[in-house]
Amino acid sequence: MEIEEPIPMEPPRIHRLDQAVVNRIAAGELRMAASRLKLIQVSDDGNGIPHDDLPILCERHTTSKLSKFEDLQSIKSLGFRGEALASMTYVGHVTVTTITKGQLHGYRATYRDGMMEHEPKACAAVKGTQIMIENLIYNMTARRKTLQNSADDYPKIVDLICRFAIHHNSVSFSCRKHGASRPDIHSVVTSSRLDAIRSVYGVSVARNLIKIDASDSDSSSSILSMDGFISNSNYIAKKTIMVLFINDRLVECGALKRAIEIVYTATLPKA
Repeated sequence: MEIEEPIPMEPPRIHRLDQAVVNRIAAGELRMAASRLKLIQVSDDGNGIPHDDLPILCERHTTSKLSKFEDLQSIKSLGFRGEALASMTYVGHVTVTTITKGQLHGYRATYRDGMMEHEPKACAAVKGTQIMIENLIYNMTARRKTLQNSADDYPKIVDLICRFAIHHNSVSFSCRKHGASRPDIHSVVTSSRLDAIRSVYGVSVARNLIKIDASDSDSSSSILSMDGFISNSNYIAKKTIMVLFINDRLVECGALKRAIEIVYTATLPKA
């Protein structure tokens, strides 16, 4: 798919935000706030985290989603939150506030270096979970100084949210810069991925797309299927952008992107 003014994603710079979105994506409506290195805040209106799971929430290589080894063969989730949250606790101050259905109050817990610092404290809470990461890379002075002096990452954040809004069209996304009156992106829940593309990248892009589907020839043993959209030969853009999800996870793979571009370019009319 070709977009006129894309801003390429740079995973090392916004990887933690990427993981935060993935961790909360299943909850429905997702709200986010970010202020450079001071604060990343993600909240959802989902089922919340049980009190008994809070002690292991940020431990490495830990999950409450599996009870036996064989469960690995039937995973239905987007992955394990522990690795993403664990990494954040080593470079920031993480606070989690959550409430589950039927509880009279929620719980708030703080984490550092992969471990819960104190027993969860009872607190007032709204439905779902809020994850707050403060003072990002506070313990990496040189790295922090480099990032503070770098260009604004906000356009990359918008680009990231756009990609998630297209693929997860059953979730509503909104992204607004702090202090702005209107969001830079606001997607609504839709059953059509083409409608999601139209709301994010505009009518001009959407009307020049061709739907594609592919799968293994043997349907009885098929382990691979693919669907998506590509721009037709009439659409001309300044730059090519590819939005690629594998097993519902956003993927940046240079080799795969080049392979697809080679095949796609071969179908375009020669000048």
